[in-house]
Amino acid sequence: MNFLDELAYRGLIKDVTDLESLKERINKPMTVYCGFDPTADSLHIGHLQQLLLLRRYQLQGHHPIALIGGATGMIGDPRPTTERSLQTLDEINHNVLGLKKQIEAILSQKGLPVTVVNNYDWLSKLNILTFLRDYGKHFNVNYMISKDIVASRLATGISFTEFTYTILQAADWLHLYRTYDCQMQIGGSDQWGNLLSGSELIRKVLGDKVKVYGVTSPLITKSDGSKFGKSEGKNIWLDAEKTDAYTFYQFWINVSDADIIDYIKRLSFKTVEEIEELVVKTAEAPHLREAQKTLAAELTELVFGKEALESAMKITEVLFSMAFETLSKKELEMAFADATKTSVDSSVLLIDALVISQAVKSKREARELIQQGSISVNGSKIVDLEFECTKSDALHQSITVIRKGKKHYTVLMFN
Repeated sequence: MNFLDELAYRGLIKDVTDLESLKERINKPMTVYCGFDPTADSLHIGHLQQLLLLRRYQLQGHHPIALIGGATGMIGDPRPTTERSLQTLDEINHNVLGLKKQIEAILSQKGLPVTVVNNYDWLSKLNILTFLRDYGKHFNVNYMISKDIVASRLATGISFTEFTYTILQAADWLHLYRTYDCQMQIGGSDQWGNLLSGSELIRKVLGDKVKVYGVTSPLITKSDGSKFGKSEGKNIWLDAEKTDAYTFYQFWINVSDADIIDYIKRLSFKTVEEIEELVVKTAEAPHLREAQKTLAAELTELVFGKEALESAMKITEVLFSMAFETLSKKELEMAFADATKTSVDSSVLLIDALVISQAVKSKREARELIQQGSISVNGSKIVDLEFECTKSDALHQSITVIRKGKKHYTVLMFN
């Protein structure tokens, strides 16, 4: 199986500008780029497919360029619904630095080279007359409004600012071709129109003999129709300050059986043979979640590092064994980041703690649960109605974990 065949097997090819020519060209090293808009100071898992695609090309001997849209981010890639809110230049510059650090951390692993560029460095030097004469002249308005993303906005309206986005992205590819001999651009399927604009601009400016390739991949979706990349309505970021390694790890552990094979094909660097083994294991013993564990471990180590993966796996194991005393304070905070937290002083009766933390509705319910053996404190079952939670007995002298039943946790934070 050659490289393009493997990409197709993984579901990573949708549209190609010239597939037959690419089949031959792909056998020799070339420069490949993908763009990332700095809408935040961190990438999230929705960006992983394209970022890891750059790495796949990199591992095949091609040179990746990650373009961060410091200039195009000021404009905003048109959305199907409404105009984007414009960010300030300071906000964008801050975001660019965050993305650059993340991209380099992932694509520079194993000492392989990557080039990270900011299109503000060249697009900011364009004046309006140069833009209209050297670039705008090559774009037919009728052709532009026929593109899906623009056509979808015609009824509600689209500003000239967002309308020109595709021209600026095309100018990016022309610049990268001239500067780095960049012959390929990759992107999600929603970028197909922009990739075509870029290849057409290069052809019109430099002539028909110049050969470039645009390749898109299908966007990742969830089988139940909900949006990929969010947990409890929140983005899963590639920044440990926004999403800790344990939460990131758990996101992949909790992927449904209906989705996991698609995700592991797209995002894992396991071989085709290894993936096929996981397909069989998932079908025969889905309760073991072998595919989920494999992908969770691989991506957590890739994004956060081996030590963070070990910590995430340790926390996961402790939540089964209830050996909370083996966790560091930071690990405890990660494990119970979403649990209800209640601040208390030096001591509080367990019955009262259950009520004030709203784990139960009344002291009567608290007593019943304790007597039934349904309450544990820091991993130990409590049946004493007079049991007292104290700061001196708290984990790290500050945290007490109360579990009701099998899954409901509340945390006391001692002042």
